[in-house]
Amino acid sequence: MYYPDDIVEEVRSRSDIVDVVSGYVKLQKRGSSYFGLCPFHNEKSPSFSVSPGKQMYYCFGCGAGGNVFTFLMEYENYTFSEALKMLADRAGVELPKEELSKEARAQADLKATLLEINKLAANYFYYQLKQPSGKQGYDYLTGRRLTDDTIRHFGLGYAARTGNSLYQYLRSRGYKDEILKETGLVTIEERGSRDKFWNRVMFPIMDVNNRVIGFGGRVMGDGTPKYLNSPETKLFDKSRNLYGLNFARTSREKYLMLCEGYMDVIAMHQAGFTNAVASLGTALTSQHAALIKRYTDQVILTYDSDGAGVAAALRAIPILKEVGISCKVLNMKPYKDPDEFIKNLGADAFRKRIDQAKNSFLFEIDVLKRNYDLEDPEQKTRFYNETARKLLEFPEALERDNYIQAVSREQMINYQDLKQLVNRLAGRIRPGMVPENRGPSSPREKRKEKEDGARQSQRLLLTWLIENPELFDRIEGIITPEDFREELYHQVAVMVFEDHQAGSLNPAEILNHFINDQDQYREVAALFNASLKSPLNDEEQKKAFVETVIKVRKNSLDEASRNASDMGQLQEIIRAQGALKTLHISFD
Repeated sequence: MYYPDDIVEEVRSRSDIVDVVSGYVKLQKRGSSYFGLCPFHNEKSPSFSVSPGKQMYYCFGCGAGGNVFTFLMEYENYTFSEALKMLADRAGVELPKEELSKEARAQADLKATLLEINKLAANYFYYQLKQPSGKQGYDYLTGRRLTDDTIRHFGLGYAARTGNSLYQYLRSRGYKDEILKETGLVTIEERGSRDKFWNRVMFPIMDVNNRVIGFGGRVMGDGTPKYLNSPETKLFDKSRNLYGLNFARTSREKYLMLCEGYMDVIAMHQAGFTNAVASLGTALTSQHAALIKRYTDQVILTYDSDGAGVAAALRAIPILKEVGISCKVLNMKPYKDPDEFIKNLGADAFRKRIDQAKNSFLFEIDVLKRNYDLEDPEQKTRFYNETARKLLEFPEALERDNYIQAVSREQMINYQDLKQLVNRLAGRIRPGMVPENRGPSSPREKRKEKEDGARQSQRLLLTWLIENPELFDRIEGIITPEDFREELYHQVAVMVFEDHQAGSLNPAEILNHFINDQDQYREVAALFNASLKSPLNDEEQKKAFVETVIKVRKNSLDEASRNASDMGQLQEIIRAQGALKTLHISFD
């Protein structure tokens, strides 16, 4: 739903960021700001800053930054609307009512009811686990060395042997068959109704906001299937949810560990590896990868070390790479899975294996090697050629060369021989590829370098003006918002100049305008939180400031000259370009 800017700003202005963030992070005052350990990455020394003056947060370690809305969006994985509603409730601001169609209202009511029923079912299963009838399930879990705290933390339970005890319980709570058949918990037929899960240890599946959306069940004894998941419902889509993500998303590690099953995740969390998640009885999907990308761009695959686990890892690697996630593969041999490894060798040994996790490309080469008998010259040659073809997956020459070096070292292949083979294949397979030794930069590269330099100058000047408002007096009549030609910086400059003229710079309000684009709001947040020496402190800084002003103005005039529509306009631009050569900015 769209909310007017004045409503959004009222909610933000009435939500003190120090109060909100301190509910999640322990903060200590240091000067005019507050500092704590960053909740978005793992660190030992506080680099996470919260500024009451700017009403913004910024981490000097990982670059996370924003206002009170973006903090909740990142920490709680809320949408903007969810963050706005939460803060509005907290601040006592009444939001305009969202008008839903009759059909939309019915769907919303259905989902709310299904969530109620799932919560009741989870509590029911948990209760049954501690009853005499649940002893088999409890003994199974404790036999897997799970503590009572872990069982409670994950809400583990037991579905009794009787075929319809949950159905009877939910009926006793007033729920009709027509709604119960939508839950996936029971099967309702003319000849009778029965529970979907029975004689199973139960694993509640939660979304990122800790709401129970489905269940997994592990059969006790030799029944089949061994693991059974809830069917697709209005709440549950196994290809879009990850088990344990509701806990893992708040881990301070920079990466997630991707496992195969429930017990792996639970065992790892119990051992202190709280960044472990698992797909739900299905292979990793692009939707899973997109979900992971919202929290991290690094994954360590901890699939089983058997053939099926290796195959699953090979399928997952390109899916993760497609969304920009870098991944490594954990070696758990001689054990099959994380649970077994940790039970036998302990958490410290597992941590060492994490530190030694293999780059996913090098892992792929290792697996590829298993298909060839390297004692046979013909097969050895085929392996080298296949390896060279895989190296062509890297389009950038520098990155490709880094991997050629790594592969030659790992596989004991002569570096020059492998490089020549890759280059020959490149010429054969990609005739349009630019040679590696191409001499001076091309005109296109020179133009890009110039554009990057102009962009950097605009960024630096904006930061100086934001941090030192007195500098606006130095650039009056020289620089205007129109001189910031980079679109994002131009938008910010317009607001910064307007706020300065009005007498108060409001960083958190400015950031509201970029809240729907994660990359943009991070960059704008960085503008308001960069740490710079004042350019008024010494001659070097003054000189740097003047040079930056000239670069920004010159770039603006150069672009204007390329787009001049008449001779009079062009002559005016040429006069302004000439004046730049004698520009003097006084600091007296």
